Amino acid sequence: MPDALSQADPKRWKALIFIALAQLMVVLDATIVNIALPSAQSDLGISDGNRQWVITAYALAFGGLLLFGGRISDLWGRKRAFVVGLIGFAAASALGGAAVNTGMLLGARALQGVFGALLAPAALSLLAVLFTEAKERAKAFGIFGAIAGAGGGVGLILGGLFTEYLNWRWTFFVNIPFAVVAAAGAIAVIHEPEGSRNPSKLDIPGVILATLGLVSLVYGFTRAESDGWTAGSTLGLFAAAALLLLAFVLVERKVKAPLLPLRVLTDRNRGGIYVSLALAAIAMFGLFLFLTYYLQVVRGYSPVKTGLAFLPMIAAMITGSTQIGARLMTRVPARLLMGPGFLLAAVGMVVLTQIDLDTSYTTVVLPGLVLMGLGMGTAFMPAMSLSTHGVQARDAGVASAMVNTSQQVGGAIGTALLNTIAASATTDYFKDHMGSGANPKLLTFQSMVHGYSTAVWWAAGILTVSAVVALVAINAGHQGGPVAGSADGEGAEDVVPVMAH
Repeated sequence: MPDALSQADPKRWKALIFIALAQLMVVLDATIVNIALPSAQSDLGISDGNRQWVITAYALAFGGLLLFGGRISDLWGRKRAFVVGLIGFAAASALGGAAVNTGMLLGARALQGVFGALLAPAALSLLAVLFTEAKERAKAFGIFGAIAGAGGGVGLILGGLFTEYLNWRWTFFVNIPFAVVAAAGAIAVIHEPEGSRNPSKLDIPGVILATLGLVSLVYGFTRAESDGWTAGSTLGLFAAAALLLLAFVLVERKVKAPLLPLRVLTDRNRGGIYVSLALAAIAMFGLFLFLTYYLQVVRGYSPVKTGLAFLPMIAAMITGSTQIGARLMTRVPARLLMGPGFLLAAVGMVVLTQIDLDTSYTTVVLPGLVLMGLGMGTAFMPAMSLSTHGVQARDAGVASAMVNTSQQVGGAIGTALLNTIAASATTDYFKDHMGSGANPKLLTFQSMVHGYSTAVWWAAGILTVSAVVALVAINAGHQGGPVAGSADGEGAEDVVPVMAH
């Protein structure tokens, strides 16, 4: 094994600070704009029909281009991809903060997604090649996993603070200092190990098919939310996504240097992780949305108070990730952390189905959020680490991109799917209870809460399926021993080393 790979980089812990900062910025951006959206909408005169595009433009560009971004970081070098991604993200954020009309804001959001797709896989694969010793790797991924999980909640809090006390534009401008600090730090301290690049040619047909296929899939779910599941446009997009992704798989089997080497997917452990993470993201993203609406619309919380209400979940997530996940990861097989972790989070969701018009925060919402945070933190951490564990160095970028892709696509699907379920449950409840003596305002709120609670039951069910997938599909041992799951049939000298020294 080359010395450069087995010698740990002395500046790796400093590098982790800047990698984690960049990850926080990307995850934060998925939710920070949610709370600021109503103010931005009235300020720029965005129509109700175009409102969702502020969220969707980012999700589509990010989800659609992640695999391409992962492959680019394998080709160019991860450090370069990371720095270019940061600078581009900062520029796109400046554009969004300065937006004077709908088109400019949507363009900026799409550009943020493009650079995010370059940045996110580069960050995760840098960790994979910098931290190679089992215990250190567990610690590094614990910190990274906690930030990845908590970033969404931090986004809700910052979104509330900025919207209430400053201006919605600050939800964009906040990214600029993050990006500048992370880029300067990365240039100074990150050194990529020699021989971990993949200098092969770029698979252009693969890029086009994967991007169009993922965009059609995510867009199909957003159309389903507005037009209905059986509308011609929705079904057409789903059919297109299926055909494009099938063509993508066929192309990947034939080309010499594929965008997504199928060996990355066919490894049983990685495949299991991608599926269970996608399902968990479906449940999580939908829940964030409903709880935000429940607290603000039904309970009348201010944006700041709503953000603060999520704090205990963030604390629980960080605890689960760094204290349970990271400590047990080198001793316990990943499935025995992921399965119970997702189940605990599902129990938290079941608690949250009990919400009502006058539910006490301390007796229902708080315990639900804490259980969910603990469970997710415990499960996410070993999943993030195992997804790049034992993968060949030249595939680290694309294996990392698949983790992000499964979460992004899952999140976009979850928001649309659970929103549709909630909306139809709300309408049905309203129709069923509209009697002569019903108070229309009260009934509207009761119907909304019924809709949210129905969707949260679904989310709990989806999380349970995620736990089952993790327990059944993933069979790697704990991550403290020799390289696991390298079912690629290639020589071990190419593998990201994860041996204990």
